[in-house]
Amino acid sequence: MRNLLWILAFSIFFPAVGWTQNPGTAPAVQSSQDRFFLPRDTFWGWAQLDLAPPHNEIDPNICAGNAGQYGGVNAPCSMFARYMISGTLEVRPFGRGQLRRLMIFGSPTFLFGKTIPHTLYTWSPDAIGIEHSWGAGILIAKGFEFRMTQHFLFDRLGARDTYLGLADLGNNGPWGRYFTLGVRKSFGTRRW
Repeated sequence: MRNLLWILAFSIFFPAVGWTQNPGTAPAVQSSQDRFFLPRDTFWGWAQLDLAPPHNEIDPNICAGNAGQYGGVNAPCSMFARYMISGTLEVRPFGRGQLRRLMIFGSPTFLFGKTIPHTLYTWSPDAIGIEHSWGAGILIAKGFEFRMTQHFLFDRLGARDTYLGLADLGNNGPWGRYFTLGVRKSFGTRRW
């Protein structure tokens, strides 16, 4: 918890120092009608549903690629996904002042399916698990954001939250647990 407070303090202090040193780059004038807390554009995000056709399953790196050798079609480690639901939600809770640059976000990815490469191909929607990350960011200027992201281990769901035999590689997911600091540049406008 103490580390999170340091990260939050750094993310607010770093852009504020740049703002005081370079006041000529003021952001666009905000409407005086914007509320300070929870303005009308507080939430932004997207959601996506993906379908992986047979022989192209999503591999969350939980079961070995040769899982079919450990039981054939009845192998216990069948955690190769057919369906993936993913998305991002960004929350910008402040509408005025320097705090309007602050945002927090979460990005979950849910995996579903029951397939074993070269052995079993089904359209089953069995829940496999969730990989998620969350973080905070702050708008610097001209479309640049400073972001801090914490990626967590893969969380298994339901009956698959146990050891699944010799082909089970553990719950590290594709990349394991890690923390990143980054800069994102946004550009262009969307045409609807």
